[in-house]
Amino acid sequence: MRQYLDTPLHQGLRKKLVDELRSKGIKDELVLQAILKVPRHLFFDSILDKVAYEDRAFAIGAGQTISQPYTVAFQTQALSVKKNDKILEVGTGSIYQSSILAALGARVFTIERQKLLFDNNKHFCLKHQYPTIKFFYGDGFEGIPAFAPYDKILITAAAPFVPPKLINQLKGGGIMIVPIQNAEDSNQRMTRLTKSITDDTIQEEFLDNFSFVPMLKGTAK
Repeated sequence: MRQYLDTPLHQGLRKKLVDELRSKGIKDELVLQAILKVPRHLFFDSILDKVAYEDRAFAIGAGQTISQPYTVAFQTQALSVKKNDKILEVGTGSIYQSSILAALGARVFTIERQKLLFDNNKHFCLKHQYPTIKFFYGDGFEGIPAFAPYDKILITAAAPFVPPKLINQLKGGGIMIVPIQNAEDSNQRMTRLTKSITDDTIQEEFLDNFSFVPMLKGTAK
């Protein structure tokens, strides 16, 4: 397990990253402050400390990536996170996105289909700082019905369609952020879905094009 170490150099690199995200259009100051607070280098091997605050994705094993900071900030901003929101995150990955949500005061229920990543995350050095993150191993298309409904749902992989079981687990008035794979080209359309308070109708809003690993059914050992 990596030891916690957050030096003035790391903090300065985070400040530079936040300034870069702000220049790229991230306006939610609470989101930017969460990124400033969470030490991204601790989600990497120590030999990558010097590049951990570059605005790009990195491989983390099992064919998965830790998302680009801009992507994390964009999705989090689009989710409009409020303190004590109950959020289902599909695709735990490195726990970086989960930690940003927890730093904003959310209660996070995160599910990972890759057993290797799920097991590795048991030893994550920041776990004690974010006790509101609850970890599950399973199929993201199924969600975590035992704790539904959720105020918000965040999907961190490109879905071939909007998973109906996740829509069912979203409360009335809730928001889902999901990148949807466009069948006609390689674009993945970041989409915000808002569920009606009065019925089950869904308002759909296209936000931008992104690039994610695919969301797959089932689990992987």
